[in-house]
Amino acid sequence: MTGTTSEELLAAQACLRLLHTARAALSDTTTVSPAATATLLAGPIAEADDALRRAGLAGNEAVLIDRIYDLTPPPRSSERPAAAGHAPLSRSCAREGGRS
Repeated sequence: MTGTTSEELLAAQACLRLLHTARAALSDTTTVSPAATATLLAGPIAEADDALRRAGLAGNEAVLIDRIYDLTPPPRSSERPAAAGHAPLSRSCAREGGRS
């Protein structure tokens, strides 16, 4: 995590919490109403917005993605290589896709 400030780390963590909350809330729309989903996401959205502002990352998705990757542990050497013809997405490719 070279070059990552504590504020950037907190912002990346808040965004990951928002992502996990959104996935959980949206995974079964038969049990969670749209109104309940909005209520569940309001807190994590506000937390992520505030953390992004404090870290100076609001509107700077490329740097934010780098900080989120900093939180991702490196792949274990025991993990299988990607299937034939399907190379893993590199950091630079993921960042390029986020800049559109």
